Amino acid sequence: MMIEKYISALLYRYQCVTVPGFGAFLAETSPARLDSTTHTFYPPKKLISFNANLKNNDGLLANHIALQENISYDEAVAAVQKQTTQWLYMLESGQPLLLKNLGHIARNAEGSLVFTPDTPVNYLTDAFGLSTFTSPAVKREEYIGVNDTEEAEEEVPVLVAAQRRRSYPYLKYAALFAVALTAGGAGYKTWHEQQVAKETLLVQQQVQEEVQQRIQQATFFIENPLPAVQLTVKEEVTVMPYHIVAGAYRSEANAATAVAQLKDKGYTKARALGINKFGLYPVIYGSYSDAAEAQNDMNAIRRGENSEAWLLIKEL
Repeated sequence: MMIEKYISALLYRYQCVTVPGFGAFLAETSPARLDSTTHTFYPPKKLISFNANLKNNDGLLANHIALQENISYDEAVAAVQKQTTQWLYMLESGQPLLLKNLGHIARNAEGSLVFTPDTPVNYLTDAFGLSTFTSPAVKREEYIGVNDTEEAEEEVPVLVAAQRRRSYPYLKYAALFAVALTAGGAGYKTWHEQQVAKETLLVQQQVQEEVQQRIQQATFFIENPLPAVQLTVKEEVTVMPYHIVAGAYRSEANAATAVAQLKDKGYTKARALGINKFGLYPVIYGSYSDAAEAQNDMNAIRRGENSEAWLLIKEL
């Protein structure tokens, strides 16, 4: 069975796909970038890496294969184990392992597994339809000064003949009249605004006094009061479709034990979800309404608590 195609399918939705007994393929989102040397624009994508230390079975790959091949979970686990045995045999014999749409794996001189990604497809669904393109360089014209092309022309002094100053005495009186007229208009405007403000204040005071008198004189009687009405307010439910999964268990008792262990470690929101269509009981650290917050907490749990934790996106 060629299980690499199922690994590729899961990498579209998950950041970690573990192959039991072999290792885990990790997907990390890389933003769009520009190669200034070649003027090439690259869309955002998922960078695929491999970690040979993550080998425990989290049930994700086997569940997916069982669903796609219409076989039982145990049969899917056996098929994965058979495939990984062949892979390890090839690597031990010095043959490189080529996985379609993922990359190739080989052993170095120290005997460690070295993964070289080769992903012609973009596993980031948000970047669907975006492709790499090259834009020609923009050529800008350089400004060349006059001194760089020709010598500066000699400055020719310009002689301005002195003109006879004429006297216009009547302009002085016209200016004085304009200043006086402007000052008079401004003074009248200020006086008028002050009078309007005073009258407005008096009217407002009279209105306030009348309102206060009417309030003091008013008396209200309710002869037949209506019975009290009880309103039921429906609480708004926050949708939390993001769940950090610690593991999936076939036994409900084992799932309950795992929940108790997580709560002892301080994860007070830990709980077991209902049985899924694969007959397993997922145990989660907690549920979130925000994808970014769930991703950050999952990364923290992977670094310090459980390197095999993964994110389940499902509305319960």
